[in-house]
Amino acid sequence: MTAQFPVVRPRRLRRTPALRRLVAETHLHPSDLVLPLFVKEGITEPQPIASMPGVVQHTRESLRKAAHDAVEAGVGGLILFGIPAVKDGRGSAADDPAGIVQKGLRDLSADLGDATVIMADLCLDEYTDHGHCGILTGSGEVDNDATLERYASIAVAQAAAGVDVVAPSGMMDGQVAAIRTALDEAGYGNVAIMAYAVKYASAFYGPFREAAECAPQFGDRSAYQQDPPNAEESMREVLLDLDEGADFVLVKPALTYLDIVSRVRDTVHVPVAAYQVSGEYAMVEAAAAQGWIDRDRIIMETLISARRAGADIILTYWATEVARSLRA
Repeated sequence: MTAQFPVVRPRRLRRTPALRRLVAETHLHPSDLVLPLFVKEGITEPQPIASMPGVVQHTRESLRKAAHDAVEAGVGGLILFGIPAVKDGRGSAADDPAGIVQKGLRDLSADLGDATVIMADLCLDEYTDHGHCGILTGSGEVDNDATLERYASIAVAQAAAGVDVVAPSGMMDGQVAAIRTALDEAGYGNVAIMAYAVKYASAFYGPFREAAECAPQFGDRSAYQQDPPNAEESMREVLLDLDEGADFVLVKPALTYLDIVSRVRDTVHVPVAAYQVSGEYAMVEAAAAQGWIDRDRIIMETLISARRAGADIILTYWATEVARSLRA
């Protein structure tokens, strides 16, 4: 640039809301958003989650209503998490055709058809009595390869129940390849895989563990989720998952890993998702309840930041509310 002040005045394009809208570089649309939903077996009324005000564990009926409301608002997709009545060491309820997630998927598929994208979390932590994401060895470590067999079976069960996209989140080596092979061999070649390719061992997951009732009964998940100081490792994980057959990839959490979202976006040529996790949601709601922040502005600012970093898709508990506001 050769022109200088006072000829150049960038503030001219910030003067009114209409001008700011016109020249905005980043846009957020309802269809960019995916709503996480929890469905719990054996309850007769939705159960509020104390650490996530406004979020509940759904009954099958309240799940259907929440899903309908989200689709009516224009939300692009739904991702389902299940809490079974009975848990065991192998997470048997996860691939039970009569399990709560499979029932929920059939309900949503029947109600909504192709009106939205129906996804399901594919992991074992919600279903195991020990709270870890896989099968344990005798010494209490997660057995990677034995866990892959369970993931493959879960994928087929979810596909049979009508899922459009399975979302493996356990961070097991080889999980995408095992799931892709199982789906194809079972005749579900059209079911897509959204790989949690980049999932950090984060302290931001605390409220989710209340919602999904999946806190580890011992230790933590640092031996299989990624270490927060590492970035190159994330690129390796993404490329491995794509080589194994992932259709798109996800970064989790969002806010504290926007640099990773940006690096992934610059590296791959598939859609990139970011998960605005429970801790991000809880912090905003808690501060807003104290009157310390402008809740609505911060919600939009955090979502725009994820889009600006390169996320094509954002999983957020505010999806329905934000979609409605965007369409107002």
